[in-house]
Amino acid sequence: MTLQLLLFIVLALVAIASALGMLISRNAIYSALFLVLNFATVAVFFLLLNAPFIAVAQVSVYTGAIMVLFLFVIMLLGAERAGPIQTIQWQRPLAIILAVILLLEGGYILLGQRGVVPMVTAQLPEGFGSPAQVGTDLFSKYILPFEITSVLLLVAMIGAIVLTKSEKK
Repeated sequence: MTLQLLLFIVLALVAIASALGMLISRNAIYSALFLVLNFATVAVFFLLLNAPFIAVAQVSVYTGAIMVLFLFVIMLLGAERAGPIQTIQWQRPLAIILAVILLLEGGYILLGQRGVVPMVTAQLPEGFGSPAQVGTDLFSKYILPFEITSVLLLVAMIGAIVLTKSEKK
């Protein structure tokens, strides 16, 4: 067992545990902090894949900016002090059914498709993952998804402003 494989297994366990902690935690602040831990482990995964620019972007954009926004909204709306939420009766059985389907699909992919994905042994091209290459690809090949993402972020920002705006009487 190589050191990289051992590090991957440990990080995978941390990522899974932090994701479960985020889902199970009843406190919104703790859930957000578990999400920060999950984002940090994903950044280390990117480092293991020789993508340092994406790892730094993961830490700065998601762990930094997005989580500050989440914590701001949680604190502003007082979600950590909210009482119990009334759920719809069919919501829990549907969630359980969808979770079982997701687990079955994941098990089929992991166990049933063994050997379908070949190991990548080729050398990476020169400049792979560099900021210049990422910028060139982002603004040439992926300009439409980039613009769609920017519109979605604008809509989310407007939605947050509308939700927090107090009514004048």
